[in-house]
Formats: sequence, structure tokens, C-alpha cells
Amino acid sequence: MDDTDGKKTLGLRGGSRSGQVKQSFSHGRTKSVVVETKRKRVVVPKPGAAKSGAGSPAGVSGGDPAKRPAGISDAEMERRLKALQAARAREAEEAAQRLADERQREEERQRRRDEAEAKEREQREIEEAARRKAEEEENERRRKDADKAAKAAKAAAPAPAPAAAPPAAVVETDPAKAAAAAAKAASAPRKTDRERERTDDRQARTKAKDDSRRAGKLTLNQALDGGEGGRQRSLAAMKRKQERMRQKAMGRGDTREKVVRDVQLPEQIVVSELANRMAERVADVVKALMQNGMMVTQNQTIDADTAELIIEEFGHRVQRVSDADVEDVIDSLEDNPEDLLPRPPVITIMGHVDHGKTSLLDAIRNAKVVASEAGGITQHIGAYQVLTDGGARLTFLDTPGHAAFTSMRARGAQVTDIVVLVVAADDAVMPQTVEAINHAKAAKVPMIVAINKIDKPSANPTKVRTDLLQHEVVVEQMSGEVQDVEVSALTGQGLDELLEAIALQAEILELKANPNRAAEGAVIEAQLDVGRGPVATVLVQKGTLKRGDIFVVGEQWGKVRALINDKGERVEEAGPSVPVEVLGLNGTPEAGDVLNVVETEAQAREIAEYRESKAKEKRAAAGAATTLEQLMAKAKDDANVAELPILVKADVQGSAEAIVQAMEKIGNEEVRVRVLHAGVGAITETDVGLAEASGAPIMGFNVRANTPARNAANQKGVEIRYYSVIYDLVDDVKAAASGLLSAEIRETFIGYAQIREVFKVSNVGKVAGCLVTEGVARRSAGVRLLRDNVVIHQGTLKTLKRFKDEVSEVQSGQECGMAFENYDDVRQGDIIEIFERQEVERTLV
Repeated sequence: MDDTDGKKTLGLRGGSRSGQVKQSFSHGRTKSVVVETKRKRVVVPKPGAAKSGAGSPAGVSGGDPAKRPAGISDAEMERRLKALQAARAREAEEAAQRLADERQREEERQRRRDEAEAKEREQREIEEAARRKAEEEENERRRKDADKAAKAAKAAAPAPAPAAAPPAAVVETDPAKAAAAAAKAASAPRKTDRERERTDDRQARTKAKDDSRRAGKLTLNQALDGGEGGRQRSLAAMKRKQERMRQKAMGRGDTREKVVRDVQLPEQIVVSELANRMAERVADVVKALMQNGMMVTQNQTIDADTAELIIEEFGHRVQRVSDADVEDVIDSLEDNPEDLLPRPPVITIMGHVDHGKTSLLDAIRNAKVVASEAGGITQHIGAYQVLTDGGARLTFLDTPGHAAFTSMRARGAQVTDIVVLVVAADDAVMPQTVEAINHAKAAKVPMIVAINKIDKPSANPTKVRTDLLQHEVVVEQMSGEVQDVEVSALTGQGLDELLEAIALQAEILELKANPNRAAEGAVIEAQLDVGRGPVATVLVQKGTLKRGDIFVVGEQWGKVRALINDKGERVEEAGPSVPVEVLGLNGTPEAGDVLNVVETEAQAREIAEYRESKAKEKRAAAGAATTLEQLMAKAKDDANVAELPILVKADVQGSAEAIVQAMEKIGNEEVRVRVLHAGVGAITETDVGLAEASGAPIMGFNVRANTPARNAANQKGVEIRYYSVIYDLVDDVKAAASGLLSAEIRETFIGYAQIREVFKVSNVGKVAGCLVTEGVARRSAGVRLLRDNVVIHQGTLKTLKRFKDEVSEVQSGQECGMAFENYDDVRQGDIIEIFERQEVERTLV
């Protein structure tokens, strides 16, 4: 580094040196930079300073104060030294602590290794003891088998004659020596056999190990045979192998006698099912079919004739059955009288809407069910069990009273033993009351009349009894046989008398059932629960339904996963007349279907599939027209009728049925409601897609749409309406259907005019000079031209003039000029009828 004079100015001596440094860059560019270097001052103590400062503060702090750094006192120097000593002490303590911690961790690791090794040694000792014990047992068993075989051979061999002895044989005269020789001769063969067997076993294992080692990889056979794969054969497998070898040595082969089976053969059968019914391997059945020229797989279906050939080829017997015979597995035998035991009666509460059926049942159950029903009306069939004060158990079915639930009430009457007809004392007999009476008569069940609301001032029980006479219901107070009880659900009056009447009626009926048989019951209600899946409320009628039973109900089948009683408790079984919720179905059944318990899942699946196919055929046949004329007539009718398509989703099957029936009653010859789809469960994206394709709204009854369905409905513009009361749903659909009706045109006559003269006017045509004889003539009104009281033209006015001025109307008794739109054939003496049209919106009743 050089300065501007070219002399060296930077060196190693001196406190501070300055100079210039020339920096070189690319393309020949340079730059001079001024730099300054400073040397750090290092204080080095004299060799004698430590000696002179020992034992004194001055010596500790560096001896002579003149040689100390400037500005540092003795106290400061002492403080610094103490801090340095304290830091060194802390470092020494931390190093010792780290060393102790490391030693402790090493001891812990060593302890764990020792424990693991001890456990491993203990496990090896246990395994070795078990192996030695197994070998001892095996050796003992072999020795016993050899002893038995030797004894059997000795007993079977004939005693040798003295003459047959070898000439060189030496006869032993000492009895003790002869016995010892005989024992040695008898034991020698057994020992030789045992040693030979062990030697063979050892050689076989050695050969297997050598083979597997040469193979270089583990195969399935090697793993099963205990090769180098590390898998050892179990003791049971070894015993089975030795048993087979012993049986083979004794001349007993393992050939089994073929079992000839009766194979039930329907019209069509799957190959795998055919093999299952014959108890043959599927591969053998497929091979036999291929040999007969049929290239099929195990999942394909073959006809009955082909299957019969295969069955006979395998040596089994054929039993041809029809498809309907699959239901023969359902036990329909009559119960023996000695097997029947008393069962609780099933009582159905029926009557008109708002007559207090559910409130009466609440008073009996001490529960509050009305509050949970939307609108205060019952919209499902509820099943409950009540234990009376006398110890009698009663099963109640609470049916809806609204007209839309006629089918549900009919279903309730079919499974009941006693009908309690509830009639309000202040309202008497109503339409649904008459329907309930007809259902009870059709089901041929006894009836008990409960005259409710007897506590009201306007109550008139006599009128109720009198009105019932019109429907052939004669109560006891009217010298009849039907029991009647005056009750009040509000105050509890007459409830004990009602329960006594029910118990008396049940005693007369002598209700019995066999609980020790396959269960049979009726589905009261069914729904699709979000968390639990399909749920069916079943009233058991025969037998006992247990958890784990396999059943078929209508077109569905399943296995009872859980049983829940009317109190929400899980139970293990349900006997006759017990209502329970059944979980474990593969689909939602129809309300009113019969539940039957079967033995196997295959039977249940087969019955359900058969019923489903039959139902599809029935629906297809009902929807198809049989002739071309019927097709043309149906198409013509559909063209003249406006349709309102809707989709219905409800919470339970019974509500969906009731809504569909109510929709079918809406409409007339001009408009009707068509239910595209009615289902159970939440509204899904599939429902939204169907509604969009059909331009239909979705009616949700006590259900909601899931998130994907809501998003899809917003994107596609599909309207979703939610309801909890059936009245509101029916009224809204009626209003929507009424909008499809064409408006009614009503005509109002406002005047008459008579043509006095007919004039021809250029650019206008014929103009009739008229006299308004009655009412008023308006230009905006419609007109008819009458000639001899016959209408010859109907239209509108082109012009209406009073003198030469165009006017909007002309009063009675005044003259005017009229010209018709596109019509000129007017004559003197014609009458003009003037009227106004008014459109009136129509509604469905």
C-alpha cells in the first residue's frame, strides 16, 4: 500500500497509522481509498508483580497502582477478582451437576437394559419349559401307543410250538434269567421303532431347512410347514398329522362317504348359491358347467334346467320350487292351546280431532305428549305401555284424528284388541268419529265409549249417546252392550272406571299368545333417523323378539341391533303386546308391514328380494295402459289437465302416506296435484335435482335439507318449504293449485240499443244510427248483434259518436252512431246488446 508520494507510510509500529490504498476494478478502473490502522494497547504485567502482590489487596489487584489500568481503584479491582472467582466456582458446580446427571441417566439406562434382559430370559425359560413339557407329553404318548401296539401284536400272534424251535436254540433253565431275556427281547423292538421315528423326524426337518435355505425365499408352503420363515407348526396340527398317520398305518383311510342332499331349485339361481346349497366347492361347479359348454362365473345366473343337470351330476336330489315358495320358511303354524299364555290387551284410542284422545292418554300415563306434537294434534301413531294400580299391563295405541290420517287409523284398528272411542261431550259425534266406528266394526273388535270433557259446563253426554244410536252403537245406558264411561282428561274424573272397563273387556276376550316361538309383529310406524338409520316401531303380536334375531319386514330385512321401549330404555327382548323401536334394518319399511323372524340372513334376503321384485312388477302393471285406446285417452286427458308437480319428504312413513293421500284429493277436472316422489328422511341433493328437472317445489314435513341440498337449491332456484302441521301444507298446495285454474269470465249487461238507420260513410264503412233504449252504451264494452233474437255477431265497437263527436258513453234515450270492428252486415231493426267482461279468480274447495 502506497500513499500519493509513493512512500510506505503504514507499518507495524506506532499507535495509529494512516495512508491510501489503491483498489482495482474490472475494465481497468481504479480507486484510491484513505485507510487508518490502530493498534490495540495490551497491558502485560511485570514478572515480579504477582510475587509482590501476594497476600495483600494491592498485590491482588495488580501490585503497583501506577502499573494498573487507568481509572481502576483497589476496591474495583478486588470486586472484579471476586466476581471472577464466583464465576469459576459456578462453572465448577455446573460441571459437577452435569456429570452427576449423566451418571444417573446412564444408571437408569443400565437398569432398563437389565430388566429387559431379565424379562427376555424369563420368557425364554417359560417357552423352553413349555417345549420340554410338550416333548415329554409327546414321548409319553408315543411310548404308550407303542406299548399298546406291542401288546396287541403279542395277543394276536399264535404261540410257537416246541417242535418249531430252531435247532440251535439254547433252552434257558434258570427262570429268572429267562424272564429277563424275554423282557429285553420285548423292549428291544419298541426302542428301535422309537429311535427310528425320531431319526426320520430329525432327517425330515433337516431336509426341509436345507431346502428352504437353498430356495432363498419364503413360500406359503414353507411357512405352513414350519420352514425358515419363522412360523412353527402348532401342537394341535402335529397331533392331527400323527393321528392321520396312525389311522393310515392301521389301514383306515380318510375317505368319507358322500352326503346326498335335497337341493331346492328355483326358476333361476346364482352359481355360487347353487354350490352353497349342494355343499360343493364353487370351483368344481364352475368346472362342471364349463365341461357342459357353459362359460360362466360364480356370480352369473343359470336357469333351472341347467342347474338340475349339474345337481344330478354331483349326485344330489332336485326339489323344484317356485319363487313364491321362498316365503314358506316363515312359520305360520297354529300354536298349541297348552303353549298359550295370557298377554296384555292392545287398546287403540280413536275419535275426532281435538276431542281429547292424546290428553286422555296423557292423564293415564301421567306424561305430556301433546306439547311435543306440532299444532297440538297427533300426527304419528304412538305406542305406549301403562301399568295400572291393580298390576295389569295395558298397551295403548294413540292414532291421529285428522281426516288426512284415515289410513293410519285403519292400520291402528287392524292390530288392536279393544277400541276406546273418545267423543267430546260438548261436540258430540263428528265425521272422524263415524270413520273410527266403521274401522272398529271392520276390524271386528269390541268398543268402549269414553265421553270426554265432562267437566265443561256445555257438556251433554245424553246427546252423545243419542247420536251414537244413529250409527248402531248402543251403549249400556241405552240398554246396549257397549260400555260407556264419562271421563275428564283435565281433572282425572272417571279414569279409574275407564281402566276397569278395559280390564273387564280384556278378561272377557281371554287374550293369549305363545311367547316361546319365532316373533311376529306389525309395524306401527317407520322413519329414517339421521343418527340411527331406519327405525321401525313394532308391536309384537306373537313370540318374543330378541336382540340379534334375523327378520324380514315387507320388502326390507335386517338383524335386530337394538330394542328400545316406549320409555327410551334399551331392552334385550320384547314379548307379545309389547311395542318397541327396532334398529338394524337395511331400509325403511312401510307402516303396516308384518315383521317375521327367520333363521338365516340368506332366507331373509331372499324373501325381501322376492317381495321387492313383485312390488315393482305390480307398480309397473298398474302404471301401464293395456290398450292403444287407453294410451290415447290418457294422453288426451293429460293434455287438458294442468298439473302441479311437488316432492314430499316427511319424517315418518305414516305422515308421508297421509300427505300423498291428501294431495290426491286436491284438484278437479282442470287441475290436479301430482306427487313426483314421496320419501322419508332429510332433503338431499338428489331431491333437489329431481325438483329442478320437473320444475317442482319440495315440501318438507318435519324434516330439513342438508347443507349440500341447500346450496344446490339456492344455485338452481328450487323452492323448499318446511311444515310441521299438515293443515298448513294442504292449504298452501291448494292455493298454488288454484293459481293454475283459468280465471272465470263473468259478463254484466249494461244496456241495449236499437238500429234505426244504416248510413255509409267513406273511410269508415257502414254506420248504424241507434237509439239507446236501456242502460248505457260504452265504447270499451263488448257488443252482440241480435237479429230475431239470434246472435249473429259478437265483438267490439270501432266507433261510438254522438252527432259528429267521438264519445266514451251514451245514456239511455239518446241517439248515437255505432260501427263494429271488422263487421258491416248491419240492418235496420237489429238489436245491439252491450255488456262488460269481468275476470274472477277461482279457488279449489
